[in-house]
Amino acid sequence: MTTVLALKNIRAGYGGSVVLDGLSLDIVEGEVVCLLGANGAGKTTTTRVVCGLVKPTSGSIHMDGVDIAAVPAHHRVDRGICLSPEGRQVFPDMTVMENLILGSYTARAKASRAKTLDEVFALFPRLAERREQKAGLMSGGEQQMLAIGRALMGKPRLLMLDEPSLGLAPKLVMDVYGAVAETAKLGISILIVEQNAEVALAAADRGYVLANGSIATSGSAAELRGSRLVQEAFLGTTNAARDTAGNEVRT
Repeated sequence: MTTVLALKNIRAGYGGSVVLDGLSLDIVEGEVVCLLGANGAGKTTTTRVVCGLVKPTSGSIHMDGVDIAAVPAHHRVDRGICLSPEGRQVFPDMTVMENLILGSYTARAKASRAKTLDEVFALFPRLAERREQKAGLMSGGEQQMLAIGRALMGKPRLLMLDEPSLGLAPKLVMDVYGAVAETAKLGISILIVEQNAEVALAAADRGYVLANGSIATSGSAAELRGSRLVQEAFLGTTNAARDTAGNEVRT
């Protein structure tokens, strides 16, 4: 299958601080991949490197086999890299419709704006109902839907979702991830950046665990769910042996 995104030995940070140190990962066409890590592990910095908002000091970034390290951020959107950022970052004084239209500013996205808008409203009917409402008056869950919808309006080849479950009630998390599953059916490659490992692994085909700026472990979603590292760090469980009373047996 075609590799959509490939990061190799990325080193990046801010000022004199190194955040990513030898990060490597890849995503193939139509695949859902999650990037797990604790707060401060470098997950958001990874998305900023891919978007072109942070320039790595070393390493390579390839999109569809083409080196895009020198491509500015606004041209990376033209290439199909779209981000739903952490904290939603919708424009509060603009309507739902105005926020969505802003997501389709490139020539490639404008050409199919009407069709994409119908697809977004099908994924998130609540946005269709509130199309004339100001985004700042919406609930957190609705704003998250809007942020994802706005990213989809850019006609992504790679859609990055940065902490899509952050601050949401469990029911809304399920609604958002249900839309992620439907989006994956469209053949869009998706990178989910999350602290909530349980929901991310339920949606993903594969995953990476980020620690201290590099990949600590990776594998299929099933392999990571069974990983002691992931269980102890994110899921709060282990595969420890237990006696007949259910008590953990330490060996």
